Amino acid sequence: MSVVGARPNFMKIGPFAKAIDRHNQKVGSGAGRLLEHFLVHTGQHYDESMSSSFFDVLGIPEPNVNLEVGSGTHAEQVGRTMIAFERVVRDWRPDWVVVVGDVNATCACSITAKKENLKLAHIESGLRSFDWTMPEEINRLVTDRLADLHFTPDRFADANLTNEGVASDKIHCVGNIMIDSFVEHTDRAKRIDLNDLLQRNQLEEARRTTSLSDGDFAVLTMHRPSNVDAAETLGPLVDYLVTSFSKETPLVWALHPRTLGRLREFGLWEQVKEAPGIHLINPVGYLDMLRLNLGAKLVLTDSGGIQEECCVTGTPCITLRENTERPITLAENGGVSYLAGNDVGVIRRLCDELLDAPRLPLQLPLWDGCTADRIVTVLGSLTD
Repeated sequence: MSVVGARPNFMKIGPFAKAIDRHNQKVGSGAGRLLEHFLVHTGQHYDESMSSSFFDVLGIPEPNVNLEVGSGTHAEQVGRTMIAFERVVRDWRPDWVVVVGDVNATCACSITAKKENLKLAHIESGLRSFDWTMPEEINRLVTDRLADLHFTPDRFADANLTNEGVASDKIHCVGNIMIDSFVEHTDRAKRIDLNDLLQRNQLEEARRTTSLSDGDFAVLTMHRPSNVDAAETLGPLVDYLVTSFSKETPLVWALHPRTLGRLREFGLWEQVKEAPGIHLINPVGYLDMLRLNLGAKLVLTDSGGIQEECCVTGTPCITLRENTERPITLAENGGVSYLAGNDVGVIRRLCDELLDAPRLPLQLPLWDGCTADRIVTVLGSLTD
């Protein structure tokens, strides 16, 4: 039984489901054990229409159960998920529960699984920001403490788990499962017309004629509370983007609902909306976001997944955080990402340095599009 909860999970569960299908086809010829897959969608995602589009685009099978948890505070989401998921596992009694990533659904279903004495596997295990103010870090720590199997993306994750006392036979370095989606869908993304994408996704109240070309624009995504929940932080960032950055480089800003709400609340919305160099779009689906990444000369983001994709596309990335649970993406470790926090001075300096930097696509160890198959090989080899 695998669990998908929110947008960051969708790009990871798709390859897993397809790898199970490939495995079972091989079993028909006498190799390994048949794996029955039961998919649970907790319905945590804030936009159900966006959730459905991800399932369609990524070829994720229809979930066997949708818990329809919905939005709410962290405690509300975790509590409702545990109550609903408990009923499902008691009805079906899976041999294994497989969770991915670090969203609230991951933590909630991990706790429930272990309280029901079920075996638990965690895909994308071992990531650590060492920042306990991040709800995702709490989810990661709880899940990894409970897991029976840890599927890790890189050597840093392996080291974190080892330092925490996890036995080596429970740790399987399999690579980054999100890159499986990248490998599968890159050609489709490349065929998307850039300006059609922008027109389709423009905010109605900020609509304008758009004509951008690959390599002449930057992309911004920003939603974390540390960046958007305080006027004294968001205000200077907006001022720099409006009065300086976007006057030199067109900026495509995919606006998260949380960020849009704060811009309105802090009286910054009109300034952003009227800036001619800023192209405001709604949150976009996976293929559209990948297309923007492939065409951008620079990405500014506080999203962990986009940091990883930038390494593979080679797009220089300014990470708007003080830390990252994905240190392998950092330039100091061979990646293309640079930590900037929300210090406008640091962001400005990095923008000046990176806007004309060459695109350097990377092939990190085991980030080859075969991670899901390695995971399923391990699961298929288990004797109980």
